[in-house]
Amino acid sequence: MIIAVDGPAASGKGTIARALARHYGLPHLDTGLLYRAVGVSVERAGGDPADPADALAGCDFDPALLGDPALKTESAGRAASLVSVHPPVRAALLDRQRAFAGQPGGAVLDGRDIGTVIAPQADAKLFVTASSRVRAERRFHELERMGADVPFEAVMADIIARDQRDAGRSTAPLRQADDADLLDTSDLGIDAAVQRAISLVEARTADR
Repeated sequence: MIIAVDGPAASGKGTIARALARHYGLPHLDTGLLYRAVGVSVERAGGDPADPADALAGCDFDPALLGDPALKTESAGRAASLVSVHPPVRAALLDRQRAFAGQPGGAVLDGRDIGTVIAPQADAKLFVTASSRVRAERRFHELERMGADVPFEAVMADIIARDQRDAGRSTAPLRQADDADLLDTSDLGIDAAVQRAISLVEARTADR
């Protein structure tokens, strides 16, 4: 069984995808980490994530980088959003993501184009979202817990900018797949959101 979980930054898609993977005993891939790794790799090499050539060169990163805590920072998120607009970068990472989705038994993947591009054949697709203010508040509190001192206004501006880049890029823009179920987590706690996600997946796969 393949489960695709898409949505904008700080919507809760990663938390929900990990919970679904545990519930169904499936491997999980946070595809956003791949783009964060590319962005961080570019910056560490002294390149510019907005430059197509630099971004493509960053795709040849050491797999060990995926476990680096630096990938969880706000700067890594911004870099990921910048490199992800380049079609050659998305093409370079495409096969890796499709191979993960196509492994025996299935998998859970979360990102921004899983249900539309990476695994359009997924058995269940969720599009997880929340209001921009709620998502900014979540990200702000997460940064606080990490010890980062970032003004809320800056976090809000970054969320909006990333939404615009993700939805406006020419290749694999962020959008809800036609056959994806919408899950708005604005007013839901983690447990309630996960239970709702499981219910939606069950409804989609009941006859399979």
